[in-house]
Amino acid sequence: MVGLPGTIKACLFDLDGVLTSTAALHRQAWKETFDEFLRARDGENFVPFTERDYTAYVDGRPRFDGVREFLASRGIELPEGAEDDVGTASVHGVGNLKNERVLRIIADQGVTAFPGSVRYLDAVAAAGLAIGVVTSSANAEQVLEAAGLDGYVQARVDGVVIARDGLRGKPAPDSFLAAAEALGVAPAAAAVFEDALAGVQAAKAGGFGYVVGVDRADQAADLLAHGADIVVDDLAELLEV
Repeated sequence: MVGLPGTIKACLFDLDGVLTSTAALHRQAWKETFDEFLRARDGENFVPFTERDYTAYVDGRPRFDGVREFLASRGIELPEGAEDDVGTASVHGVGNLKNERVLRIIADQGVTAFPGSVRYLDAVAAAGLAIGVVTSSANAEQVLEAAGLDGYVQARVDGVVIARDGLRGKPAPDSFLAAAEALGVAPAAAAVFEDALAGVQAAKAGGFGYVVGVDRADQAADLLAHGADIVVDDLAELLEV
């Protein structure tokens, strides 16, 4: 009924880009933050942050890992800085500025759940499968509540939990494994739903039973290459399988 193998007992969903449209808001905040930093640093040699940069280095990763990965791609290494730095030339300064920006954008624009994702969550819940959310975002609790999705979620492993428990971020499988453990299921009995290449790679590395790539960025071939078993444009398509 939900387009998954019969062995699946739990569904683990990424949040931004899979359940909600907030991936676009994160991308906007990252671009504003990185472009401002690079323009001040490089002057007339400024090269803007691109969609490809977001997909390759930032999407799906914990915030500060995304800062390190992208800047390393430009040959830039920054000090870590203090945990509460904002706007300074440090990993925490850049990452925390981005977080302030995305919270402002979310407050201004609101949070929308994809209608097809809500339909799919209803079907998954009706089928008696456990539901978890696994995201690198530290704002998952607020986003789920704002989108009206918090009532579906039985386990949440987010950026706060990742930092608290010292988990490696995606593309490592730690966060998905922690969610499966919280739901009391083996990885082989859980399906993962991801729109980020790093997330699909993490699910594959964790030995999960089924990996659904959600193609929100015209990267279906890359999702399959990184380990997705199937790629859909919208989760509601799985109700027709």
